Order: sequence, then structure tokens, then C-alpha cells
Amino acid sequence: MRIGFGFDSHRLAAGRKLILGGISVPSERGLLGHSDADVLVHAVCDAILGAVGAGDIGRRFPDTDPAYREISSLLLLERVVDLAAEKGCRVFNVDTTIVLERPKLAPYLGEMAENIAGILGIPAARVGVKAKTNEGMGLVGAGEGAAAFAVVLLEGGDVA
Repeated sequence: MRIGFGFDSHRLAAGRKLILGGISVPSERGLLGHSDADVLVHAVCDAILGAVGAGDIGRRFPDTDPAYREISSLLLLERVVDLAAEKGCRVFNVDTTIVLERPKLAPYLGEMAENIAGILGIPAARVGVKAKTNEGMGLVGAGEGAAAFAVVLLEGGDVA
């Protein structure tokens, strides 16, 4: 078994779609980034990459590479899952938390979990997606951005 932890954050900006867990959430502003800036999926990618000792999302899919411009983060997650499989690992479960003041995400959390589970090849019941506010504190609390945390449990792979 291997455990991985991931974190990501992005600023909110006008003129961008708010993509979280592969879902376009209705909002006046979206997350700013080279890809679709899906902080939730980015955190899951980093957790998996960390668990298999393969660096992080920024090194694997650099924002200096035009190939990743506006790419769906779900496609990046597919590539990360393939990399883990090459190392003999598969995700057993994942637990995540999105931190965002607005909009409320409760109506979308189940679909986000289903999207992630589908890519991971596990039942949606093994994907926890929670949403919290930052109670008005800090940059996220001031509505300037969003953050996400993820922890994954992988099975398989070598023990070295």
C-alpha cells in the first residue's frame, strides 16, 4: 500500500469557466491556469504522483508546454493513472476537500466523485469529495481563489 497527498490552488478570474471535478459549475468567475485549472483534479493527480514517487503535476505537465493549454484536467488524471499502472499501482480510494467561498458546491459533489471514480476505475463510493468555505479568512476566504486537498491510497507496486 502507498499513501499520497496532494494540494493545489488557483486564483479566480473573470472570463473563465469554473471547472471542478470535470464539471462546469455555474459561476461569474472561474479558475485561472494554463489548463482548465481544475484544482480538485490537480490535487488528486499530485497525490497519486507523490504516492508512486513520480514528482508533481507541474513537472509532468508544465505550464510552459503549449500541449497542455486549456487541456481538461481529467485527461491529465488519465495519464497519471496510466503512469501509476506502469509502476504496478492502482488507486484503492481517494478523499478530497475543495475550499471555496462561492458558489455552493453541494449539488455537484456527487457528479464530481463519479467523474473521478470513472477515470480511476473504482466505485464512486471510494471517492470522497467534500466542500468547505474558509470562513472569510485569507485569500480563499476573500473570494480571490480556491484550493483543494487530496489523499489517496494505492495498492500494488514494489516495496522499495
